[in-house]
Order: sequence, then structure tokens, then C-alpha cells
Amino acid sequence: MIMAGFLMSSQAAQQARPQSGVGMFTALLPFLLVFVIFYLLIVMPQRKRQKKHQMMVEQLKPGDRIITSGGIHGTVMGVYPDRIELKIAANTKIDITKSAVAVILGQGQQKSESA
Repeated sequence: MIMAGFLMSSQAAQQARPQSGVGMFTALLPFLLVFVIFYLLIVMPQRKRQKKHQMMVEQLKPGDRIITSGGIHGTVMGVYPDRIELKIAANTKIDITKSAVAVILGQGQQKSESA
């Protein structure tokens, strides 16, 4: 008799439990939606900007006039795998990283400077 009562109570407990698969999916649905919206609004546009900037930097060649992200205007004197040699004044050259290039002003037209 004790055994029958135990079996009946365990069956009643199993019937009282809700289906966990459907409940779990509905609980995760808002998080999935936020993740998808975050990806579409932030990650995809950022990747697009990075690719555009990388293409711009890869096309640099000596003689191009640029502005760095720090606001320095100069002329590209040399392009190396990890850096760019930039002439900012007469007899003044600096090395910058490729990621510091913000804008290309003129391409391939080196002006002769008279001092």
C-alpha cells in the first residue's frame, strides 16, 4: 500500500511539471532577438567600414596626400607592410601605422615644393 501511494505521487508530480523544451525556447527568444538586432545594427556596418578603410590604405602609393586620424597633413613617401612614411614638412618625415590614415586628399600627384 505504501508502494502504491508512492507510485501515485510520483506520477502526479510528473504530470504537474510543464514541458521544459517549449518554455526554454520562449525564454531564450528575447535574447536571440536582441542578439540579431545587435548584429545587424552594430557589427555588420562596422565590418563594412573596416573593409572600406583597409581597401583605401592598400591603394596608397608614394605621392598621395593624406590626413591622419590625429589631424596631421602630409605626403606619403613610402609604404611598408606595417607602416607608412609620411613627409609633413621640408626635411621632416615621420612613420605612422596604416590604421592612422583617415582621409586621402589627392592621389599620385606630388607637387614640387619650393623653399
